[in-house]
Amino acid sequence: MTVLEAQSRIAEIRSMLGLHRPTALDAGSSFKDALRSQVDSASTAVPALGRTTPVTGTQVVQAAQRYAGTPYKFGGNTPESGLDCSGLVQRAYADVGIKLPRTAADQASFGTAVSSLAQARPGDLLAFGRPVHHIAIYAGDGTMVVAPHTGEVVKTEKVTGTPTAIRRIIPTATTPAIRPAALSSAQLPESVPYAELFQSAGARYGVSPALLAAVAKVESGYNPNAVSRAGAQGLMQIMPGTARGLGVNALDPAQAVDGAARLLSSHIKQFGSVDLALAAYNAGGSAVSKYGGIPPFAETQAYVPKVKAALAQLSARAIGPLTESTTLTPSTLAALSLGAGASPSLASLMSAESTSDGGLLA
Repeated sequence: MTVLEAQSRIAEIRSMLGLHRPTALDAGSSFKDALRSQVDSASTAVPALGRTTPVTGTQVVQAAQRYAGTPYKFGGNTPESGLDCSGLVQRAYADVGIKLPRTAADQASFGTAVSSLAQARPGDLLAFGRPVHHIAIYAGDGTMVVAPHTGEVVKTEKVTGTPTAIRRIIPTATTPAIRPAALSSAQLPESVPYAELFQSAGARYGVSPALLAAVAKVESGYNPNAVSRAGAQGLMQIMPGTARGLGVNALDPAQAVDGAARLLSSHIKQFGSVDLALAAYNAGGSAVSKYGGIPPFAETQAYVPKVKAALAQLSARAIGPLTESTTLTPSTLAALSLGAGASPSLASLMSAESTSDGGLLA
């Protein structure tokens, strides 16, 4: 795929989503790497327009099972002419409003990794072969919906063999869990530099203002004129090439915050986790997809907890002071996002009620 083709594809995806500005690219990366990450993100899973309820894996399975009895046809992608394995996967996901690439190998590189069949959920993709040459949709209870091979038909059968990759396209968490009410409605104190910019951009793109402020604190110490040794610029430390792709001036605080909000919003939607969104902001979405989690880079491994610690402080200030008598609801706990950096007193308050893994998502 050429750069022009990639840009065209990105524009098409954004048009489908009703977004009129370019998708944010990965801060701290070259334009080439950032563009590739953007293409990965755009191609991975695009929700249907107008959908008011989240898609579930069970709905994907049901969509696939509606093609039961359709003859297998190599290269087939319509039920009228026949379906091959990746054609079935693409068709079933399209039926619930999610656009996936065409080939089994490409489909097996999207979403997030699932460690084993024991952790698989309905709707996950089961890939087979090295390199991947066959793919199916997990239906639960050790079964899968699949277009097996020539002479067969689409059917549900027992999982045979060990998948070489299992990918989750639909995040486990739902949108309310990604953006808890306590988090999205909390107002940053005016004492936080550029609080108004974080607040407005957060509201515009559905991202926590405290998260944006935490990223700015870690990235630049709220310095709009900061320039890193690698060349990243401004409040949100955006590379010049990335800024051009975004259509923003990285040294303009308002434009930089807007771009960073778009970037984080797209990563949260893609990975369903603020931890992974932060990792993608630092290392790139492609790296997170490749490793199926936070990449094993020292900088990224340190970056995520730094931002979370800053987020915990800012969120606590936004929500208000906590005392031993404070009632902590699940949404408040999620908003605080207190992990390893939490103070002992706050950690003890959390332990009785929270089931969170330390991120914004339970």
